[in-house]
Amino acid sequence: MQKNKKIVILGGGTGTSFVLRGLKYFPVDITAVITVSDNGASTGRLREEFSIPAVGDIRKVLSSLSTMPDEIRDVMEYRLSTYSDLNGHAIGNLILTSLIKETGSLKTSIEYLSKILDVKQKVLPLSEDFLTLMGETTDGEIIEGEEQITKAHKKYKKLFYKEDPHILPEIPEEILNADLVILSLGSLYTSVMPNIICKDVVNAIKKTKAKVMYVCNAMTQPGETDGFGVSDHVNALEQYIGKDEIDVVIASNTIIPRKMLEKYETEEQKDQVPIDHENTRKAKYELIEEDLLTMEDGTIKHNSLKLSSVIFSYLMR
Repeated sequence: MQKNKKIVILGGGTGTSFVLRGLKYFPVDITAVITVSDNGASTGRLREEFSIPAVGDIRKVLSSLSTMPDEIRDVMEYRLSTYSDLNGHAIGNLILTSLIKETGSLKTSIEYLSKILDVKQKVLPLSEDFLTLMGETTDGEIIEGEEQITKAHKKYKKLFYKEDPHILPEIPEEILNADLVILSLGSLYTSVMPNIICKDVVNAIKKTKAKVMYVCNAMTQPGETDGFGVSDHVNALEQYIGKDEIDVVIASNTIIPRKMLEKYETEEQKDQVPIDHENTRKAKYELIEEDLLTMEDGTIKHNSLKLSSVIFSYLMR
């Protein structure tokens, strides 16, 4: 019997959970490696109070991979609205925090919750450590904390951890045994890069026989990636993983209505990421461009199933 192909996806937060929401329906074995340095909102408060790695991105990924009814996933994502200290906490974050205090391990806690949510795929935290993301801006300022890096609306020349990161020892092994390694959708500086500023991850990416894919964002990030085209996103990643390590890039060529673009420009200071063909044509990576976006609910999102089918088609070549 033929074994499923193996995908390792590196990321965090909303972007990665969007990719996984569709990919879980395809006959592939997935290992999702998720960042643990978020220090904002519910996650940040729990992190400070209990001295634990960030759980919010992991919660989103587990919810997306769950094969339980939508009602169960809705409970995981439900945020309490109250006058007490519980205000704003997602139920899934509280469950994961309780499991960590009980088991002493984030990895074990994820395994327990995966059973409860009937998650068929593997989810690994990048590290069990309490990691603080640091950013050095192009004008030399050092900014501490993932939330602060996002809110500063600055351009960054370097990201690093305040602490020496000890990643889970099985992560390089997972990358080495993969058929495809995906650098996920999501914030370039706070979802994707926190994985690839770890030397053990980079060494595994350089050694693996797997193809390396980057799924490019549809919209820019205010301050961080203003004016970035597809090639600029790739160049930023190559700063950490090395030149020509990315084999294939998926980018959306959806035509977004002018009114929708104006809304994003005005309200969120975001622009559509252009496919800058004059630069991508010179690159060694293959560019796959497709109509991948949906605007059905009044927001711009990737169509998770359509994106997943493009990924799966590439994998099965």
